[in-house]
Amino acid sequence: MMGQTSGLEKSVKCTAAIATSFLIAKFGADDDTLSQATASTEDLVGVFQHTTTAAGQEVRVMLDGISRVVLGGTVARGALLTSDANGKAVAIGAVAGTNYAVIGRAMASGVLNDIVPVLLAQSRAQG
Repeated sequence: MMGQTSGLEKSVKCTAAIATSFLIAKFGADDDTLSQATASTEDLVGVFQHTTTAAGQEVRVMLDGISRVVLGGTVARGALLTSDANGKAVAIGAVAGTNYAVIGRAMASGVLNDIVPVLLAQSRAQG
């Protein structure tokens, strides 16, 4: 399996505790924070690289490169990934008219709660 390759990684403050490593991040309430993603339509920005215990703590976020990510369901390698309600990566759906936020492409197949590499490439895909 392809491993992690750091690209651009930044340290930011989180808006709430990050209980699990390798969850998807979205923009926070201001320019200085990021939050755990909660939907496939939000502006996804990167992947949290470790946990925190409280809001306001510094957390590293990978913005570019190949990161590891926790899966929220079964994913085939090559699938475009978005976020589920828990910040886990899932394959984009085919709901007509939905403008999915894409965090990247799965570099390996996996199932619920597996940690797999994702080639980060933030974009949008229409369902």
